[in-house]
Amino acid sequence: MVELERRGIPTVLFTAQTFVHDAERSAASFGLAGLPLAVVPLPFTNQKPEDIHRMAGAAFDQILAGLTKTVEPPKAVERPALEERMVFEGQDLLDAWGRMQADFLTRGWSDGLPLVAPTDRAVEAMLRGTKRSPGDIIATLEPGFGIATVEKLAINAVMAGCGPEHLPLLVAAVRCLAEPKMYIRNKAMSTGPHAPLVLVNGPKGRVANVNSGMCALGPGAPSASNTVLGRALRLSMMNVGHTYVGVSDMDTIGSPLKYACCCAENEAESPWEPYHVTRGFAKAASTVTVHFVYGICELHDFRSTTPEDLIQVFATAATNVAQVGTGLWLIGRRVDPRSKTEEKEHNTLFICPEHAQIFAKAGWGRREIQEGLYRAARLPFKTMMLNKEPKAMQIAHPELGWMTDHPDLPVPVVEDPACFDIAVVGAAAGRGTYFYGAGEPVTMPVED
Repeated sequence: MVELERRGIPTVLFTAQTFVHDAERSAASFGLAGLPLAVVPLPFTNQKPEDIHRMAGAAFDQILAGLTKTVEPPKAVERPALEERMVFEGQDLLDAWGRMQADFLTRGWSDGLPLVAPTDRAVEAMLRGTKRSPGDIIATLEPGFGIATVEKLAINAVMAGCGPEHLPLLVAAVRCLAEPKMYIRNKAMSTGPHAPLVLVNGPKGRVANVNSGMCALGPGAPSASNTVLGRALRLSMMNVGHTYVGVSDMDTIGSPLKYACCCAENEAESPWEPYHVTRGFAKAASTVTVHFVYGICELHDFRSTTPEDLIQVFATAATNVAQVGTGLWLIGRRVDPRSKTEEKEHNTLFICPEHAQIFAKAGWGRREIQEGLYRAARLPFKTMMLNKEPKAMQIAHPELGWMTDHPDLPVPVVEDPACFDIAVVGAAAGRGTYFYGAGEPVTMPVED
């Protein structure tokens, strides 16, 4: 809509009352503050046609004004300039620290958990973890188009509790976020619980003590590095990318995965080549992969002793039509409107070493598992389309129109077998994890 207005085509945005602040802030971020809005009481989702017509009709005067008046940017609000260095005082250091916590929370800079004070000394110590200069620009992070310098990332790493050894991993993770294929704007601003799943591979992850075994996704001392690294990425999304709750992050319910979701692959107990090798990197390389996910499901199976049986169990997790990505390929791919980069919907499986050995002993590698899941994880067409708009399918895949005459036809939940990403994670016992993904994972090298 911003682009249309720039081209002289009047537009009006229907906006539910809850999303007004989000719409105003987003329009300003995208370069056209004051974009006309037609505010309605409720979102149009899950509404009957007659209720949508009623709300649209009641907003007619707003629509008319928006289409006939010049877009005027709102008056600038003078805000007190922030000091280059903030000072918090109290009866003692603990009281001063508490005042900092309260102030950062009020400003929206905190994830709600206690922060480490980003003092000059702490940030300088963090910067020793990289050879880069503090002012070096790593990326521009949407949706707020914040400039992610090394120093800004170091500040957020300090607040999260990281050590210098974590900073190069955070830099790589932020580069993943900024890759056009990630389409971070969509994931940061959605009403869905998109959370960045971070997977570390290679020796630098081991130096940083990123846990790949028991309780790899936390909590506890063995996963302390996992927790602080995942948390630093979320804080960077907030404080550099301006992914603030109620401002741009409009998540309906939220997710604990958004605080921190990070681990390493258990390369030592994997019967296959490391995950990052499948992404085109050398075995000796160190990498960080980020895949935005909606949620997780356990892959529990203490009984199966053959790959075929395990596949049947895993497929039941994949056939969850209440997840956005299930069968989404039927109505098209996600597309970054600027780069025209398309994303296939991927799902990530963390297979425990015990299950991985069952596959490997039978001669199965990742490809065989992917193909097995692709064959097994199918749903009737009518079930797959329960929460999808048929018109969208007609536009995206007119060649598949014949499917509507075959409602019981089994349809794969993903576009092709490669849409199942597989890493070996965890310790003993037959329990893995299935992540419902949003788009494709992105992998970057750890270069420091």
